[in-house]
Parts: sequence; C-alpha cells; structure tokens
Amino acid sequence: QVQLVESGGGLVQPGGSLRLSCAASGSIFAINAMGWYRQAPGKQRELVATITSGGITNYADSVKGRFTISRDNAKSTVYLQMNSLKPEDTAVYYCNTNVVLPTAYEYEYWGQGTQVTVSS
Repeated sequence: QVQLVESGGGLVQPGGSLRLSCAASGSIFAINAMGWYRQAPGKQRELVATITSGGITNYADSVKGRFTISRDNAKSTVYLQMNSLKPEDTAVYYCNTNVVLPTAYEYEYWGQGTQVTVSS
C-alpha cells in the first residue's frame, strides 16, 4: 500500500503565496512522474504541473511563471510553490504520483486533496 499525505493549503489574499507538499510512503520501489491537479467547484479536474523523475517539468498555461513544481526524491515528496495567487486559483489541489511497487508493477495514486482559497 502507498499513502500520499498533502499539506500546505489554506486561505491567502490575492497576490500572496502558498507552498503545497505531498509526501508518499509505503511499499515504494521507485516513483516516476509526480504532479498536481486541481478542481474548482463546478469544474473538471485539471492539470496544474508535473515533474518527471529526472526533473523535467510541465505547467498549465494559466500558472506558468507563477507556480513552480519540484521534488525531493530522497523524501518521496513533491512540492508546489504558488506565487502571485489569483482568485481563479481557488480549488482543491490534488497530488498525483506514479509509483513502481516492489512487484515491479506501476500504479497511479492520488492524495486526499487540500483546499486553496484565494480571497480578500
């Protein structure tokens, strides 16, 4: 079993910053891609940013230049630094990882979600 624990969400004013963290634990042989997705009320879940095991990143156009994804492979943790936050960034943010188990099978896991609210 693999568990993902997210932290760092909250309420912030427009223009402010937050840092999300997502730590993976359990029966992990390796972790491939990690990423963040978000879902606003009444909308579909959308990709925010991803990072490969080699550090190659990809961002949604709406967050480019404001958000930075990073990972610490030794800690099996992915981060999302969010700067210059806007009200439209308000959503539940979900961590996503592709984990290779000791059995060599690869599975996709999701975190429980953390609420980010940008409001004055």
